[in-house]
This record gives sequence, C-alpha cells and structure tokens, in this order.
Amino acid sequence: MGKKNVAVIFGGRSSEHEVSRASVTMILNNMDKEKYNIYMLGITKEGKWYLYEGDVSLIASGDWEKSGKITQAFIVPDAAVHGMIIMRESGAETVYLDVAYPVMHGRNGEDGTMQGLFELARIPYIGCGVASSAVCMDKALTNTVLEYGGIPQAKFLWFYHRYFERHIDRCIDEIEDKLGYPCFVKPANAGSSVGISKCSDKHEVMDAVRLAAQHDEKIVVEEGIDGREVEVAVLGNDDPITSVVGEILPAADWYDYDAKYNDESSRVVIPADLSPKTAELVKKRAIQAYKILGCSGLTRVDFLIRRRDGEPMLNEPNTLPGFTEISMYPKLFEASGISKTELIDKIIEFAIERANKKK
Repeated sequence: MGKKNVAVIFGGRSSEHEVSRASVTMILNNMDKEKYNIYMLGITKEGKWYLYEGDVSLIASGDWEKSGKITQAFIVPDAAVHGMIIMRESGAETVYLDVAYPVMHGRNGEDGTMQGLFELARIPYIGCGVASSAVCMDKALTNTVLEYGGIPQAKFLWFYHRYFERHIDRCIDEIEDKLGYPCFVKPANAGSSVGISKCSDKHEVMDAVRLAAQHDEKIVVEEGIDGREVEVAVLGNDDPITSVVGEILPAADWYDYDAKYNDESSRVVIPADLSPKTAELVKKRAIQAYKILGCSGLTRVDFLIRRRDGEPMLNEPNTLPGFTEISMYPKLFEASGISKTELIDKIIEFAIERANKKK
C-alpha cells in the first residue's frame, strides 16, 4: 500500500494561532514519514493560505512565513478535486488528499468552519464533524446539551453582550441569585482560557463581560466550583476509549492562559491521585459526554472534582486539543501506553473509518 497524502493544516485566524504553531510542530516531528506524504498548509493570522516546504523548526516562531519556502495553496471545495491546488510559477498543481489533519485551535478551525470545508470537498478529516465541532466550541450550547443529557456540571447562564449592556441590573441580579460569587465569565466561543475571568463582585463581572465580548458576542457565566482540575483523553468513533486521568496543578488561582503556556511552575500529575471509583466515574462521564455531543476521532474532556463531596463536574470538552510538548492529550495517552506516533496514526485511521461509513 502506498503512502497517504495528508495535508497538515495550522495557524489560522484565531486567538490560539501561536498554540496551533506549537502543536503542529510536535505533530510533524512525530508523524511516520514512511506512511505519509505530508503537505504543510499554513494559514496566516490574516487568513492567507500557503503551502510551506521549509524546515519544521521555523513554524513555532512564525518565521515560516518569511522563509521564502511558501507558495499560495488552498483546499478546493469542489468534490471532484478531492484535494488542494498549489499555485506554482509553472501553473496550478492539483494534489489529491487522502486526509486533512487540521491542527487549529479555537475559532475558524475548531468550530465547524474548517470541517464544513472538508465535507464539501469530500476529504476525510481528523476529529469531530461539523455539528459536534460547533456545539463543543460554543460553551452555551455545550452546557445546554450536557444539561439535557444529565451530565453534572456547574450552574450557568448565558446572554448576548448587547442584551447585557441594555439590562445590566437585571443580568447582575440573575447572576447573583442563581450563581453567586465567585463566578467565571467566559466568551462562549474561545479556547485556552482566552477572555475568561474569575469574578468576586458585580463590578468585576461588568469588566469581565466587556473583556469576554472582545472575543465573542455571546457570554457564558458559570458558578465557581471549588475543585481539583482533572482531564481525560478520549479516542475513537463508535467505541471510544479513554486514557488514564491526569490532574492539573496550576501555578495561578485557576488554569488560565499564562498558567497553561507561560508559567513553568504549573504542574501535571499523571495518573491523578484519585480513588479507582472516582477515576472510573470520570472516564464513564467523559464517554457519555463524547457520545451525547456526537464527538468522533478525538476529544479531551475536562472535569472539576468538587472538593466538598468528590463529585466529578464536567467543565468542558476540547475537540482539537493542544498537541504541544506540554499538552495533556498526548501525555495522557503516552501514560496509557500509546506513543505520539501511534496516536497520530490512530487519529488518521479513525478519520478514514468515519469517511468510509458515509459512502
């Protein structure tokens, strides 16, 4: 069997552009070059698409864009092409793609937009489908669907920023009556804790809502849970498996963007120091949420273990989790006996399996 043509897509118009570049570097360094013809397809912050044919080491810093090794290229929505077009000086070159491997976090990559493009092009792609990606990206929709499915989670409210500005007193009263303090204010569509604030009074809530609105018009407010932060990785389609459970020990009061990526005193414990019963319950609820939300391929599911009673409360799913050197998803499966290279192979296999079922 010959090599598969795989477009590994990174960057994009997202607040997590830099995280994407770090993730794709790790993935490219661990892909089996004997199995895949790899096409590195980078998207700038301005939304320009290029085929990058230079050194992988230049991607994380962003220097790939200035390397002189880039050529305009893009995925074609025409299903007859089933791939991408590269705009060479000698003319347009068409490349058939067996799989698209988006390594894009946040908006315009993880929210169903890229997935819709792949569906139109009829190119198998890794990760969740259009609807699942969109629902899991939108915290208001995620919470609503999980509430319907009976998955324990923090109490929540959501509203549009324009509604909040018109009815500040009404919204504050509802937050205080239903959620209390501390609470967390989040943009509904963002990732890596971007735009999230922990609030202890109404004045902090008003500032936090305006910060969140810089990232999304829809705002989610959740009650503060005093709990331990744990994560579990899920892999597969119809019969998904879970990794061991890992625990986050953030350097800050909570696991914000700086604690995740910039503060080296943040630590992880794998496996988490949980009772076997609690660990199994976390895994069970992760699988339940995965199926309720229609996930496929891969997702990391985050929980808070509530300190007062040990109840695992689902915090959020992440359908294209980070794959940096410090990211939990690959670390959790490595601790479960699956290497990075094997994990990437399985993720690609599940993409092809799902596409074959649609034929």
